[in-house]
Amino acid sequence: MKQFVSFIKKEFLHIFRDIRTVLILLGMPIVQIILFGFALTTEVKDAQIAVYDLSKDVSTRQIIQKIQANKYFTLVKYLDSPDQIEQVMKEGKAGMVLVFDSDFHANLLSTGEAAIQIIADATDPNQATTMTNYATSILNQYQQEMASQQNASIRIVIQTRMLYNPQMEGAYNFVPGVMGMILMLICAMMTSIAIVREKEKGSIEILLTSPVKPIFIIISKAVPYFTLSVVNLIVILLLSVFVLKVPIAGSLFLIFLTSFLFILVALLLGLLISNLAETQVAAMLISGMGLMMPTMLLSGMMFPIESMPMVLQYLSSIMPARWYIEIIKKLMIQGVDGVYILKEFIILVVMILCLLAASLKTFKVRLQ
Repeated sequence: MKQFVSFIKKEFLHIFRDIRTVLILLGMPIVQIILFGFALTTEVKDAQIAVYDLSKDVSTRQIIQKIQANKYFTLVKYLDSPDQIEQVMKEGKAGMVLVFDSDFHANLLSTGEAAIQIIADATDPNQATTMTNYATSILNQYQQEMASQQNASIRIVIQTRMLYNPQMEGAYNFVPGVMGMILMLICAMMTSIAIVREKEKGSIEILLTSPVKPIFIIISKAVPYFTLSVVNLIVILLLSVFVLKVPIAGSLFLIFLTSFLFILVALLLGLLISNLAETQVAAMLISGMGLMMPTMLLSGMMFPIESMPMVLQYLSSIMPARWYIEIIKKLMIQGVDGVYILKEFIILVVMILCLLAASLKTFKVRLQ
């Protein structure tokens, strides 16, 4: 019995001796429950909206006040012209615009009927539907209040318009997210495992003593996965256009350029993981659980970022997939010009530089 207990003690010591294993075993469940508890929600909160008010009367002001007081919406801008409606959506500043008809209040009192248009960005059809339902509910509530005050029949005519995806096809939102997840997992996971495999076999030391510089050895490991990722990118785009009928409204050159940047980010993440992990299992856990779940939950691929707690919103800012997915949505679905993706483009470039510096530093330390 004592021998059995000693074996158990040995296994515990073996586990707790490796701090990375302890973090995976004890820390990962905590991270998972927090992410799943707060990020997994289809409810839309603090959705950014803009208003184009042609009337600017008492009724429109009351409706706007009700919308501002609602937890579902955040009013970010008053528009001055109809040309700004699509512009504010392409810039990502608003996902929905309310357009009040001229003489809104006067029409309600004189004819008992006034019109309002709800224009939503339908690149994410589920979010667009939820937002329009929330707005419609607020307008119906105001209609009932107005009717009771006037003791007359009051009707607000709501016209809904879905931009970029009028058919409300789910693939429009699904394809950019899948592109980000596939490229991230193939590049990061497979690169990290390939390099760690050499460590476990001991062949990495032999390679490093060869005349070839270490940096070229690492690049040679990454090039095949870069090539395969480009092939996957082409296949995904072909399937999206010809099978799923998702259009490429923007520049194909910009799509490939930003995809190459994202692939580089993922490859550098894989290199960094390989520098930190000692075994293939650890590399798989870090790259799989540490990248796959956050990519799915915090990138906006499945759940709206605006609905998450502020801490998770800040955390999502360091997720490369978030910025890549936003770029692909804007280029493929909205067909924007390069100026509208400049912010996301710069963020990916900064991530490449930071990851490159971190990877080279940790790699050099391991060689000493």
